[in-house]
Amino acid sequence: MKNTGKLLSLLMLGLTMFGSISCTNDDDDDDDDPIVVNPVSEIKTVTGKITANTTWSASNQYLVSGFVYVESGATLTIEPGTIIKGDKNTKGSLIIQPGAKIIAVGTADKPIIFTSNQAAGQRKAGDWGGLIILGKAPVNKPNAVIEGENVSVFGGTDAADNSGQLKYVRIEFAGIAFETDKEINGLTFGGVGSGTEVDYVQVSYSGDDSFEWFGGAVNAKHLIAYRGLDDDFDTDNGFSGNVQYGFILRDPAIADQAGDSNGFESDNDAAGSAATPQTSAKFANVTIAMAEGTPDAKFNSAMRIRRNSAISVYNTLITGAWPRSAVRIEGDPAIANFTSGKIKMDGNMVAITGTPAQGVLEGITQVLFAPTGSKNMVGAVADLKLATGYNSITAKPGLLPQTGSSVLTSGATLPAGLEANTVVGAFGTTDWTDKWANWDPQNANYEIVK
Repeated sequence: MKNTGKLLSLLMLGLTMFGSISCTNDDDDDDDDPIVVNPVSEIKTVTGKITANTTWSASNQYLVSGFVYVESGATLTIEPGTIIKGDKNTKGSLIIQPGAKIIAVGTADKPIIFTSNQAAGQRKAGDWGGLIILGKAPVNKPNAVIEGENVSVFGGTDAADNSGQLKYVRIEFAGIAFETDKEINGLTFGGVGSGTEVDYVQVSYSGDDSFEWFGGAVNAKHLIAYRGLDDDFDTDNGFSGNVQYGFILRDPAIADQAGDSNGFESDNDAAGSAATPQTSAKFANVTIAMAEGTPDAKFNSAMRIRRNSAISVYNTLITGAWPRSAVRIEGDPAIANFTSGKIKMDGNMVAITGTPAQGVLEGITQVLFAPTGSKNMVGAVADLKLATGYNSITAKPGLLPQTGSSVLTSGATLPAGLEANTVVGAFGTTDWTDKWANWDPQNANYEIVK
């Protein structure tokens, strides 16, 4: 009996040290891998599928290896201050399936961080896959499969579907092309419903789009797209949510060599068809800026609306040396949407530098862009009294306009569903990036504190 007790004690000690935890999958498919969590030097490596409610604790770090799925019916809760790293070799990606939830609610003092597993100074865009959230809200593409992963189907009929919460979250060095035109973005939404909360999210150094919405009706506030590669806010396949308070800051030396880079890019679908629901999201209080320097030749327009999209943009500030144009309404269907009022633009200020090859406005005239009462204007950056270093990428940018700046009071009345204000751009008198945002993630210390 004593020997048996010793053996049992050794067995329990071994399990405690190596901590292999398996959550079984209810599916009968033998090819489905269960979730496996292996503590390695205080980092828990996560693979496979999460099929039961799971909490990731701030007392650990987590390494996402390969495609990790939160399955329908399961909720992944992530505590404030938790650091999650993506494995570079396996292109680690976290995918929240339709019917599953992620509850990632950080605080300004303790944001949740998804980042590269590489050491400080060695991190690069595309070090890991990214975060993908899929839901059951309408999309205009039958049997829609998410790009990059190319397996998971999303979308449905529940516009108010709830995929959980993202609040005070940073996503860094994600975004990777698995094949041509099939990329995973920093943060991807597929058919995500309006029951989902998204607020205070920064995507930095994405190797593809910073944020992309494929259909769905999720609303979002306080988004930062920082020094990404491709587009910053990309909308497709019937996205109809409201996005308010967004800050886009581009590095002029970094653009997508496989295509072109824009601040906004918006399509109804890839064919520019009349498929419904039509892409009709509303954006308000966005600042689109580019740092000083000659833009890479692959930069295009600050705002590119095409392929029968019908998004609307309010109280948005566009600055920077965008080489093609500032506002580009592309193709007959999109131009018709603008002239008919489906695309609504009010309270926007365009003050770009340089000489854009196709003009400040492309596809529409200034008369169409700035009719009486629209409060749209085209002017010069020097007249706006922006903060010193408003487009700096060598330090925290100056975010709050100077006293007396016209951007504080020139906004248009916003439609229902958006918070009322008179500000043009992302910032009035409050710096909503304070504490939780990071303007130098390359040198951040994410080592385990022992």
